[in-house]
Parts: sequence; structure tokens; C-alpha cells
Amino acid sequence: MSTTAVERPAPTVMGARRRRMAGLSALVAVLVVAAAVSLAVGARALSPAEVWHGLFAEPESDQRLTEIRLIVETVRVPRTVLAIVAGIALGVGGALIQGYTRNPIADTGLLGVNAGASFAVVTAIAVFGLSDPFQYVWFAFLGAAVAGVVVFGVASIGRGTGNPLTLALAGQGITVFLAAMTTAVALSDQASLNALRFWNSGSVAGVGFDVIWPVTGFVALGLVLAAVTLPAINLLNLGDDVARGLGVNIARSRIIGIVAITLLAGAATAACGPIAFLGLMVAHIARYLTGPDYRWLVPYAGLLGAVVLLVCDIVGRLVVRPGELDAGVVVALLGAPFFAALVWRGKFKKA
Repeated sequence: MSTTAVERPAPTVMGARRRRMAGLSALVAVLVVAAAVSLAVGARALSPAEVWHGLFAEPESDQRLTEIRLIVETVRVPRTVLAIVAGIALGVGGALIQGYTRNPIADTGLLGVNAGASFAVVTAIAVFGLSDPFQYVWFAFLGAAVAGVVVFGVASIGRGTGNPLTLALAGQGITVFLAAMTTAVALSDQASLNALRFWNSGSVAGVGFDVIWPVTGFVALGLVLAAVTLPAINLLNLGDDVARGLGVNIARSRIIGIVAITLLAGAATAACGPIAFLGLMVAHIARYLTGPDYRWLVPYAGLLGAVVLLVCDIVGRLVVRPGELDAGVVVALLGAPFFAALVWRGKFKKA
């Protein structure tokens, strides 16, 4: 009797685990399909056979097949890979920042990484005259990292000691300051203004593997740190006192988390420009699918981020053909009403 009572919950737990694993498998399958579509769609549509040829065939003398190979290898593959890498980074970063701040409408921009990257880009262009993305992407990453460190440092001064409220307030203050400085620098230098106008739209196009591979390394390091912090986030969401009582080193966990978020969001922003709302959206969708357990929520958010960013990039190529809408613009068109719905829903619940 007692044995049956103890074992009875096990099928429910195993069933939930199987459902979550099936969901992850389904997301991977959707991501593969979206990647295949991304390789075929563009100003020049390619058939599956042409995509296959562009990926695997040996170089030939036929001019048409050579053009197809160049399109696939130099344009479609890099932007597809970057959309996946940046989507995973922003998705995981969005889930982490919501977990650490316990703020359901937090986004990676809360730490000032977007504003820091923008300021570093315009400053590098104005001061050093840089024009190649491979050159100023490092300044963007450095600016994002410094902004994240400054926000965390300011939030840790005094009694707040980096709690969610002081972190959010510090992030907002640094973001506003850096945005003003970015505008001042950009308006004083035409080249910086032109570069900022393009970079700020958030695009996965026009970036080569010379930028993508280093960015992927930073993202990989951020994902490792994120994986290390997942059990601690679950406990931190029970409250600092409870987490401390259960043996969590709160300061160390938050530092590791901030470093992970800065690496993820900073690398993605440096390569693509600021892409708003993506982390916010996919974190909420992942929470709806998995519940509040961050050991499942974070992987779901990463895969959802890659799928959403890739699909938005595909949509941007189709809606204004033969021109394009940047992926960041399409994400914003989805994210703004999503954000408004979250705020309205929160007010309705409080009422």
C-alpha cells in the first residue's frame, strides 16, 4: 500500500519529462526546416536541388551553377548560421535576465548591453574611422561587456547589493545615459550616423564567418556559464532568504549569471545590432510550454529564439521582394504588441 503510494507520482514525472523532451525534439526539427527554407529563400529563389548543389557540389565551369554556389556559400549560409547563433544567445539571455531579476518583462537590454554596444560602435567609427564590420564588432562587444559590468557594479553599491530592483534601475539609468551619448557622437559625425542607422536596425545579413566564428565562441562560453547557474536560478526565484538557507551563494551566482548574460547578449548584439523583444517573447513562450523550471525553460528559450529570429529573417526577405526588411524590424513588429499584451494582462490580473 505504502509502496504504491510512493511510486504513484513517478509516471506523472516521467510523463512530463517525456513531453518536454518531445518538445525539444520538435523545436530542433522546426529549426532544421527553417534553416533549409532560409537557404532557399531570397531575392533569387533556389530549388532544393540547387541548394544541395551550392552546399556540396564541386566547383564547375557552368556560370549559372557557379553563381548558385556563391549565393549559397557567401550569402545564405552565413546569415542562416548567424540567425541561429544570435537567436540562441538572445533567447537564453532573455530567460536568464528574467530569472535573475524576477521581472517578467525584463529583456537583455535591461543590463545596458545594447546601449553600450551602440555607443562603442559610433565612437570607434568617429574616432578611428572604422568601416569594416569585422573591425567595429569588437568595439561593440567591448562596449556591451563594459556596460554590463558597470550596471552590475552600480546596482551593488549600498544596501541594494545587486537585488532585482536596483539592477533594473541601474540598467535603465545607464541605458538612457549611453543612448544620449550615442546620439551626440552620431550627430557630430556623418559616417557614424550612417553606420548607426544601418547597425541599429538589427540584421543578420552582410556578416561573414570572420565575424561569426569569434562570436560563436563567446556565445558557447556564455551557454556553459548559463548551464552552471540553472539550479541556482530555480532557488533564487524562491526568494533570497530561502535560497541562502538552501546553501546558494547569492553573490557568486548573480556574478556568474551577469557574466553569462553579458557574453550572450553582447556577442549577439555586436554581430547583428540590437534586436529588441526577442528574449522577452521566447522566454514567456518557453515558460508557458515548460513551467517555471529553468533547467527546461532555458533550453526551450534558446531553441525558440533561433527559430523566431530565423523565421523573421525569412519573412523580411519575402514581404518586400526584391528588397528586404531587416530581421530586427520584423521581430519588433511582433514583439511590440506582445509586450503590450503582457503589460495589459498584468494590469488586468491586478485589477
